Amino acid sequence: MKLTAPLIYGLIASILLVSAPHAEHLPLWVSAVSLMLLGWRAYLTYSGNALPARWLLFLVTLSCVGGIASSFHTLFGREVGVTLLILLASLKLLELRAVRDAVVLIYLSFFIIITNFFYSQSIPTAAFMMFTLVVIMTTWVRLHTGHLNIKPRLRIAGIILLQAIPLSLLIFVLFPRVQGPLWGMPQDAYGSSGLSDTMSPGSVSKLSLSDAVAFRVTYNDTIPPRDKMYWRGPVLWDFDGRTWTRGQNATLRTPLLTNASTPINYAVTLEPHNKRWLFALDMPTRISIPAEFAPDFQLLNKDPLNARLRYSATSQLSYQANLDEPPPQIRRALALPERFNPRTRKLAEEWRKQTSDDEALIKAALNYFNQNAFEYTLEPPPLGVNSVDDFLFETRKGFCEYYASSFVFLMRAAAIPARVVTGYQGGEFNDLGGYFILRQSDAHAWAEVWLKDKGWVRYDPTASIAPSRIQNGLSASLPNNAALPFFARTQSPLLLKLRFNLDAITNQWNQWVLGYNTERQFAFLTRLGMEEITWQKLAINMLAGVALLVGIFTLFMLRRLQPRNPDVVQNYYLKFCHKLAKKGITRAAHEGPQDFAERAAQLAPAKATEIRFITQQYMALRYQNHQNENAVQAFKHAVRSFKL
Repeated sequence: MKLTAPLIYGLIASILLVSAPHAEHLPLWVSAVSLMLLGWRAYLTYSGNALPARWLLFLVTLSCVGGIASSFHTLFGREVGVTLLILLASLKLLELRAVRDAVVLIYLSFFIIITNFFYSQSIPTAAFMMFTLVVIMTTWVRLHTGHLNIKPRLRIAGIILLQAIPLSLLIFVLFPRVQGPLWGMPQDAYGSSGLSDTMSPGSVSKLSLSDAVAFRVTYNDTIPPRDKMYWRGPVLWDFDGRTWTRGQNATLRTPLLTNASTPINYAVTLEPHNKRWLFALDMPTRISIPAEFAPDFQLLNKDPLNARLRYSATSQLSYQANLDEPPPQIRRALALPERFNPRTRKLAEEWRKQTSDDEALIKAALNYFNQNAFEYTLEPPPLGVNSVDDFLFETRKGFCEYYASSFVFLMRAAAIPARVVTGYQGGEFNDLGGYFILRQSDAHAWAEVWLKDKGWVRYDPTASIAPSRIQNGLSASLPNNAALPFFARTQSPLLLKLRFNLDAITNQWNQWVLGYNTERQFAFLTRLGMEEITWQKLAINMLAGVALLVGIFTLFMLRRLQPRNPDVVQNYYLKFCHKLAKKGITRAAHEGPQDFAERAAQLAPAKATEIRFITQQYMALRYQNHQNENAVQAFKHAVRSFKL
């Protein structure tokens, strides 16, 4: 078997396709060296020049390994392993001398395909890898059948892949699931994105420039009003004059809701963000996974979330939260940094002198925002050291974090316990999938104040400035939404429908492919009738299913080994013989057409003329090469008309 130029070009294309998606993850010099090696091999194939000496390849290999060690400071780990695979596969092309080397390269290509899913498991990645797989399979077929053209090779590669689909589906459904991110390496899972546990001027507005999906929500029965869709995330207590942080809770007491009503049941599919916090509708009372209820009602996962997570929860829209808040927590909710924002302190003191009613003072603060020409914008001017003073009395332009921060500062300056809550608000309803999409552009910040006999009460000062933000979303609240990400803007119905279709497909992919965990696997198999599911039973069923499919494929292939009779003339002659056999005149295996015709004519003298005529026609068409369309049609008509 010879290594032809087209075969080598196919191997080069295979290595290039499996390596290309890694370019954004690898050092620039690795991609450059890999391209140079592939180009070098293509040039040698085109020019017919000899391959480089082994000592030269050895030096290049040592240099590449040294470069990897210098770039990554280690020779172990996911990134290092992938980098070594790509460089060594490129180098292997330069010592491609035998069929065995070509087979090794094809196997390497198959393995590198898998490594692409360490970084992305999206539908486009899967589609590109499927295309790459077809290229590799076509090259593999050429290795074994070099004489075939491209179309037959593509057909064979396609048939092999189609045959693999039932086996792949069976193994996917029945193989025992392993919890955790791909390859069991949490530190190598998804990158972090989304809300932080700190908030400073501009932090939420920057996040609102991203159209990445934060999570998706499906409501079981009742859908709450949009102005109640506050998705609770990190709760911020401590303020240093510019930045709010979570700090340390001053109590370990479990949070308590009283007089709770209006329960809402829903399911959340949360994208990974490498933080511990989960998101739930204000206020959560139940969650289906092990999670910590912090004293401030924040939900915390046991570990940082580095894989997509689905959970169901119940929240109460009407409640009284922590009526008996411990004094240390109250003191935290009143603390302010010294020597910051004197004008804001003075304003709060004036309001306090005018009323002793906390709720009246809160109303005065909200009216202040509403009646003093404040502007809701994604591009506020910068603030100085006294950021709250600058915002309240000078710029009066800001995003939700500006309003939440200044409102909480005002409350604390007026001796009302308050804290900042960050999360998401609203969402976009996908009527094709029946769920809400919460994007990073839906990130929001609001305030909670503690009132005697009411507990923690939510107040959103943003609603006093831009009520449309709460009712209709971010795009409707900005005079110019050009700065918003594409998916956060108002779009045409056709484009919106297309986007919802794509997102619904993505959601199903996330739920049933990427999210097919142990819980979902057991639920699915239970619906199929399997009971008392264990990994042993799964393994036995999987092996039995694989054996059954292999048996079916084997029988099908053996059936195709039976001799075929594509010749129309031969087929009609066999029909003629079959008609005679039905009357007891059976043709022997050793008997030629003429001998059989004579014997049949003797056994059926009434049809002797027809038998001899049909046989003569068959012999002329079959053996004397007297075929033409008229003669074939006459023969077919004679066979159809023949009756005993």
